Amino acid sequence: MRKLAFGIFLTLFVMLHAVVPPAAAAPAKKGKLLMLTLTKGFRHQTVELSEQIVKEIGDKSGLYETTVTQDVGAFTRDNLKNYDAVLFNTTGELPFTDQQKKDFVDFIRGGKGFVGVHSAIDTLYMWPDYGEMIGGYFNNHPWHEMVTIQVDDPQSPLVGFLGASFQINDEIYQVSDFQYKDSHVLLRLDPGSVDMKKPGVQKRHYGWPVAWTRSYGKGRVYFNGLGHDDWVWKDERYQKMLQNGIEWVMRGK
Repeated sequence: MRKLAFGIFLTLFVMLHAVVPPAAAAPAKKGKLLMLTLTKGFRHQTVELSEQIVKEIGDKSGLYETTVTQDVGAFTRDNLKNYDAVLFNTTGELPFTDQQKKDFVDFIRGGKGFVGVHSAIDTLYMWPDYGEMIGGYFNNHPWHEMVTIQVDDPQSPLVGFLGASFQINDEIYQVSDFQYKDSHVLLRLDPGSVDMKKPGVQKRHYGWPVAWTRSYGKGRVYFNGLGHDDWVWKDERYQKMLQNGIEWVMRGK
């Protein structure tokens, strides 16, 4: 009888003092991405492919849902409330009204995210706020060949998986008016991998940045200058960079 009583006591003791496992963390809310692919300058043949791949990245990762538009009418205060970030794959002077410009700027400054790819810096030269947000402008592309890209911040969760450097065959933009003092460069061209005597080469003290991040008010900005050719969009490394960048501007991760 004593053994039975002791057994019951021991069972109750264990039950009462068992450590209750913490509740599983709720999955992160899926983000909403607005992708603008309107072009008023040179239209890259990869635009349609980029729309498909950006959607696929979001669907496969579960990080975000994508709405693609070629209509700047989507950039109203009320509509932008439906999104966590905007992605530009664009060119030229896009026909934003003054109110749409204000609503867009307020959206990013208020704490949302912006991602620009490739020709997003060949866009809206006449709008100073856009240049301040994205951090620089296109200034010719002397090289369209196999190049070496240096990883400036190998500790960055956005590009650290690439190692110290990597090679890729793509069109490389030079950047003018680069806001180097308050931009965090992630990738830059290795000048030793290209012909520096080619016509149009512009040597600047900040070199040839390829990808960077910026703060804009309370918002986050990520730009990646790669992405001219279809094989780049299909490259798993490039897709991973895009996924990381989109996640970072949306969630800070």
